[in-house]
Amino acid sequence: MQNILITGSAGFIGYHLTKSLLRDGFKVFGLDNINDYYDPRLKIKRLKDLKDYSRYMGCESNYVFSEINIADDNKLFAFFEKNQINIVINLAAQAGVRYSIENPKAYINSNLVGFANVLEACKRNKVEHLIYASSSSIYGMNSSQPFSVSDNTDFPISLYAATKKSNELLAYSYSHLFDLPCTGLRFFTVYGPYGRPDMAYYKFTKAIDNGDTIDVYNNGNMKRDFTYIDDIIEGIRRIIPKPPSPINSSVTTSRAPYKIYNIGNNNPVTLKRFIKTIENALSKKAKKNFLPMQPGDVPVTYANIDDLKKDFNFQPSTSIEKGIMKFVIWYKKNS
Repeated sequence: MQNILITGSAGFIGYHLTKSLLRDGFKVFGLDNINDYYDPRLKIKRLKDLKDYSRYMGCESNYVFSEINIADDNKLFAFFEKNQINIVINLAAQAGVRYSIENPKAYINSNLVGFANVLEACKRNKVEHLIYASSSSIYGMNSSQPFSVSDNTDFPISLYAATKKSNELLAYSYSHLFDLPCTGLRFFTVYGPYGRPDMAYYKFTKAIDNGDTIDVYNNGNMKRDFTYIDDIIEGIRRIIPKPPSPINSSVTTSRAPYKIYNIGNNNPVTLKRFIKTIENALSKKAKKNFLPMQPGDVPVTYANIDDLKKDFNFQPSTSIEKGIMKFVIWYKKNS
């Protein structure tokens, strides 16, 4: 049985991935610094649910959580020395495009220093496969649709996007120099139960339910490749046991064991339709305040997932209507 480390395991994707792996009997180590970017009580609630779930499944010893900041190299390296880790899934990061304009230092510490520490720990401990979170934000103002991993990503328009692009470059260098198998995943607007309160779908649901006005940027004409969390987890699960080999690298002529994939729904939805779907699920009408595009935002994100389909037979199956309904049911139970 392989030991899997998930950094950011108290986060949205980390929580769902941990639960999925525990369900199938994996030994999962979780790291998180439980910062206050959004209410830490939600992260603590996720952790409690994971502990309760592992106890219910009779595998309590299969989930080991440690409160560690990946930017703290001493604690991170000590953790790796103490525990035999086979696979690392790095989901720990300072998230949010707009917040990166307000607080750039948080992104430098977590997304650059922290990620470099993770790479070094993986190298030192001969980790079999590093999977790490990148983002659709790195495509910037790319006008070609859908976004392809072969598109130019040299012009990020937010610090957050720049740090994610840097992650890809750092991972590639470690893969090339030290034969560290690395798979980068460019996530496209993930949503679902236990999601982040700073995300638009969560804020819209809360505001509409309370009768408050919502800010609708770009007059609701933005398009996003909204991807339900279960589809994301299925994609990651398929990738875990199959690290890239040097001969299947399509993004570079190097023989490094390195691969990047888009992981999204491959079906963009306008913000207007997204809000309408939430209204239908809540049976309430939204009060809208239409605003122009915000700095750091892009008009459309749309994933070309042909490589992921070809290599892993990945095919998202959750419609926006079904996914939003599941989220709203969870929200009503937990608000």
